[in-house]
Amino acid sequence: MRLFGLIGCLFVLFSASAQDAAYKIYTGKGKKSNFKKMTKQIWDSDVVFFGELHDNPIAHWMEYEIGLYLIEHGEKITFGAEMFERDEQVYLDQYLKGEISAEQFDSLAGLWNNFFTDYLPVVDLAKEYGVEFIATNITRKYASQVYKQGLESLEALPEDEKKDIAPLPIPFDINVPCYQTMLEMMGGHGGENFPKAQAIKDATMADAIVKNFTSGEGNIFYHLNGSFHSDNKEGIGWYINQYAPDLRIFNIAVVLQSDVDQLEEEYLVIADFIIVVDEDMTSTY
Repeated sequence: MRLFGLIGCLFVLFSASAQDAAYKIYTGKGKKSNFKKMTKQIWDSDVVFFGELHDNPIAHWMEYEIGLYLIEHGEKITFGAEMFERDEQVYLDQYLKGEISAEQFDSLAGLWNNFFTDYLPVVDLAKEYGVEFIATNITRKYASQVYKQGLESLEALPEDEKKDIAPLPIPFDINVPCYQTMLEMMGGHGGENFPKAQAIKDATMADAIVKNFTSGEGNIFYHLNGSFHSDNKEGIGWYINQYAPDLRIFNIAVVLQSDVDQLEEEYLVIADFIIVVDEDMTSTY
């Protein structure tokens, strides 16, 4: 049984004691909450971001449970994920249709190393229920190109390669706080190309979400990504506001703390709901 699947079973059996020991859910204002209250508020949105920590088993278990909840209670739910690049959509579709195995999908697409432990269960959930799953991220070589040569270098790409990138030129504001943070992290090394490489990912994921969202009551685009891409509704959210400002965004973040019994001040309002996980929780890789 896959790692977080085992953990999920343990949580089902011992949910009350497990939550006390391992994680707590809070509103963005720091009020203690729970899964039922969190998911109830989702329906006032069009796009739901689950901002995960890539190696955290509780994050992966919870994003699976939220996906299942949306499928069971929504009208048209669409999944999407940072972990799959747009040029891999053909292989993702083939897997969802049962035309290739998970191992073939991995071989053809060159997936993340933790695909089988952390993301395959969510993909299989979509497969089981016939839910459309969108590969949203930019091909990594183009993000690398931006880091080395700047956003302008993408303009020279052949038109058939640009189809998997957000419409060029993308809007870019270095003053968006998440990009300012990246500049500070690098200490100025690499200049603005470092946050611009992040921005082309954010813009491309936002473009994919907007293009594949179906409006209507009970319709939600559910997107999995690293929390840095959606905290404070910046990153991907900022670009959605450029492309489709009427779309309503709901975001969930996962953070680690030594004490899960109170949300630390630095995490207040980074998301509509925050899942606080004990920092001693084992990682998936």
